[in-house]
Amino acid sequence: MDDLARHDERPDWGEISPLSAGNAAYLDLLYERYLQAPTSIDPVWRHYFDALPRVNGDADVSPARVRHAFHRGGAAAGGETPASAPLEYLDAIKQARVDAFLEACRRHGHLVAACDPLGLRESPPVPELDYRHHGLGEGDLGTEFAARGLGGRDRASLGEIVDMARAVYCGPLASEYVHVADTRETHWIRARLEGAGYRRSHAAETRRRLLQRLTAAEALERYLHNKYVGQKRFSLEGAEALIPLIDELIRRGGAAGLKEVAIGMAHRGRLNVLVNVMGKAPADLFLEFEGRTARDGEGSGDVKYHQGFSSNMDTPGGPVHVALAFNPSHLEIVCPVVEGSVRARQERRRDRDGSEVVCVLIHGDAAFSGQGVLMETFNMSQSRGYSTKGTIHIVVNNQIGFTTSHQKDARSTLYCTDVAKMVNAPIFHVNGDDPEAVLTAARIALDYRMEFRKDVVIDLVCYRRHGHSEADEPAVTQPLMYQRIRAHPTVRELYARRLVTEGVIDGTEAETYLEDYRAALDAGAGVVPYLSRDADIVVHGSVDWRPFVGGACAPDTDTRVGLEAIRDLSARLGRLPAGFELHPGVAKIFDNRRKMAAGALPVDWGCAETLAYATLVEAGYGVRLSGQDSGRGTFFHRHAVVYCQKDDSAYVPLRNLSGRQGNFLVTNSLLSEEAVLAFEYGYSTTDPKTLVIWEAQFGDFANNAQVVIDQFIVAGEQKWSRLSGLVMFLPHGYEGQGPEHSSARLERYLQLCAEHNIQVCAPTTPAQIFHLLRRQMLRDCRKPLIVMTPKSLLRHRLAVSALEALTQGSFQHVIDDVDAPDPERVRRLVLCSGRVYFDLLEKKRGEGRADVALVRLEQLYPFPHAELAALIARYGRIREYVWCQEEPKNQGAWYSTEHNLRAAVRGAPLIYAGRPASAAPAVGYPLLHVKQLRALVAEAFGSPAGEDVIPLHKDIA
Repeated sequence: MDDLARHDERPDWGEISPLSAGNAAYLDLLYERYLQAPTSIDPVWRHYFDALPRVNGDADVSPARVRHAFHRGGAAAGGETPASAPLEYLDAIKQARVDAFLEACRRHGHLVAACDPLGLRESPPVPELDYRHHGLGEGDLGTEFAARGLGGRDRASLGEIVDMARAVYCGPLASEYVHVADTRETHWIRARLEGAGYRRSHAAETRRRLLQRLTAAEALERYLHNKYVGQKRFSLEGAEALIPLIDELIRRGGAAGLKEVAIGMAHRGRLNVLVNVMGKAPADLFLEFEGRTARDGEGSGDVKYHQGFSSNMDTPGGPVHVALAFNPSHLEIVCPVVEGSVRARQERRRDRDGSEVVCVLIHGDAAFSGQGVLMETFNMSQSRGYSTKGTIHIVVNNQIGFTTSHQKDARSTLYCTDVAKMVNAPIFHVNGDDPEAVLTAARIALDYRMEFRKDVVIDLVCYRRHGHSEADEPAVTQPLMYQRIRAHPTVRELYARRLVTEGVIDGTEAETYLEDYRAALDAGAGVVPYLSRDADIVVHGSVDWRPFVGGACAPDTDTRVGLEAIRDLSARLGRLPAGFELHPGVAKIFDNRRKMAAGALPVDWGCAETLAYATLVEAGYGVRLSGQDSGRGTFFHRHAVVYCQKDDSAYVPLRNLSGRQGNFLVTNSLLSEEAVLAFEYGYSTTDPKTLVIWEAQFGDFANNAQVVIDQFIVAGEQKWSRLSGLVMFLPHGYEGQGPEHSSARLERYLQLCAEHNIQVCAPTTPAQIFHLLRRQMLRDCRKPLIVMTPKSLLRHRLAVSALEALTQGSFQHVIDDVDAPDPERVRRLVLCSGRVYFDLLEKKRGEGRADVALVRLEQLYPFPHAELAALIARYGRIREYVWCQEEPKNQGAWYSTEHNLRAAVRGAPLIYAGRPASAAPAVGYPLLHVKQLRALVAEAFGSPAGEDVIPLHKDIA
């Protein structure tokens, strides 16, 4: 039975009052319109609302009041109306019922829409979608009513209105947009859906092109299936309409002024997109199927369905650069990476309104609803530091996740796309077997994004012809679904038949398209008709990465800055707008920084870090710093953003140094690690001339972003030849704050070190962070930099630097004992890294231990073999070497660094001094923390621990 006509049993609506309580919702809506624009509603209703009694200043529009007035023959509020008023009211009520039916279609039409090509979905009963539910009868079908612009018409018969509303909202293209809060947007969408073009007719040439692109999508999969039997390719079969959908976004986007499109997607259908959209030569893809590649010998490489690509496309508006990002198997994690890349592209072009660069993200249905990083990505979409002015999301909805059924197990929402409603994104569900509806969805989505600069979702409802991979047997777990799929014609076959039936093509033309495409595949050349053949096209604002490829990361980069330049920048950093009143605590910090620049005080961490940024932006580099509370700094040390105590206004001194400076952006991120770190990684892979920093609130919070670290940051160069200069600030240090606020998990980063993939440093002085940050930008290489940053050391009386260390020094991989002991007297050399050095230093000075030298390793990877060997050679009478760390033995640097240390000390005894192996990073009790610290420091010096100190090394694991 027709879902829209299930309620024949309802009583005769002619017997029911036209002003029954069932119309209360409509009366409320009508009254709201009356309040906003009285002339926009029917004059009869306007006069009625004008005459109603007032309750607290508003008209009484309760159903009881309206019914009472109606049955009195039209009297309202004691006043008489013309004798014809009851008939006019009846007409108005009938129109109200028509409007209520239309509104029901807008709200609920998607529930019964014909979007499922397999017909598996059971639509729920929706009585509101039957016009009879609203008090209209068959006798009204020939009556004309106001059509409210439906079909581009002012008036139409009820029968026509019903047919048009069903076509718009209950056909192969369904929409959800009434949840959108901005009425400008809802009115725009409604006009696009209901306007004169609602029938979505397309020119014959457009329809032929659609068939050609569907032919390409299907033919490639068939070709690969037959030629490379049993090999994984995660085919697009069942969702071939994705290819013309992306094509349309690119071509229409180019006509609208877009210059770049960045695409992120997982593995499903990627090979098809690479060849049929991006223009990858089929011959190159065949080499990958055969286990060879043009990149043989360059890094580890990656599987063929993780590869990225970029090319230029000819469009009606000129060439468009299209980039498909590399991705790991972790599905949605690529989304914030691409968003970061798009933000960098927009800023490089000075594209502040997103009119030139757009992000397109292609998702799987199970991942869209199942992976939390997508929610985090949506949450960034309109925030100041992360917005890319609207993303076009495409969900390739196979209606299954591997072997998991959606409605039973994969989610608790009606649609996989419901998460997008959190940002008021409109959603268009479209039948993947109706290419013309897909084309219409693409056009509306692109135009909406360009008009409102907000996210929009296309839910491409389709199916997966094979299992999760081609070697899988899906009928084991979904027997009925796959019985239907195996009997179901392909979308190309269905559309070809339709075009033949409608006389658009003859019976042989579809086969000609297929033969031509197969011949092109055999030739191995590109098969994309719009691929630009102009090799001289240069993307505006593009960056030349060649100076950084194969860079040696020279350790002797000159990072010094002249004293006068330091003092000049410091003075400019201290200038504030007239009348700007700082908080007293911040004013004291600014005053101290002036004294530091004058040499009256030693330089602290916050001053040195700020000066490093100032020197870089003054030289034309950009700086982008983000993280939770990064503007002020979690530990009250940075104050890159200051706030006027009189009016809450904010001021960023680093953005106001000069008119020629590079950009400086510091942003307090949303409460996310995974998506934000991924975003910053994506930004850093696109702009090598901006120092991109992500700061964890505490170092171990990066646990929430481990997939970004493992799959992108440490392995991106080896897998995909993608360079990144991303910096991670990870506050680290054992200060009695418990298991979750002590360790940045240094051991995890060191375990991931190989092939000079990253840098891991633990600077202990302000001068060190100054030179380290400058080195990151000035050297001719781009490698991720992991920094164990301090907490209590930010204001430690010993963790300071002389001003001359900024103007004359450099970053030191290894720092010798600052007390310069006599090498002939030293018998014990203690090596350490990070905060524990200051505990060791205080004990050494307190006990006057001239026989002990303290050496700091400031760079743990790449390990400074030469520098450490040269330093150790100064001490010729060492009897024992000690590695001291504050972390447990199974954590920290010990296990990853021991072999390097033993090589440096040339076989002499090397003793471990530190906490014993532990499952937790740190203890939770302050007293126990202090006892452990005293014990490990005492052990480093070979002195007794004392009665109040627990023994550390019963466990020698």
